[in-house]
Amino acid sequence: MFVTRRKRFTLMPLIALGTLSLAVSLPTLASGHLYAASPQHFQTVTVRSGDDLWTLAAAHTSPSGDVQAMVDRVMAANHLTTATLQPGQRLRIPI
Repeated sequence: MFVTRRKRFTLMPLIALGTLSLAVSLPTLASGHLYAASPQHFQTVTVRSGDDLWTLAAAHTSPSGDVQAMVDRVMAANHLTTATLQPGQRLRIPI
């Protein structure tokens, strides 16, 4: 008579697969480099009556620079959602 043996489920294939995936992925993850952002420097400007964001940005943009990019940087640095400025408001202008 033949006795049928039940196959046992073992964890060995799962352990081998996990070990293989770690052996492949760890060198890739370890080779990544983290870079700190360079520190930004700001100049503080007090808004006067008649000033608008475009003229302030244009005054602080180099002749070959992009004024719209400076407007975007000023808005981001000061967490502005609109270009409306109030006299007496202090703005941080990226240098």
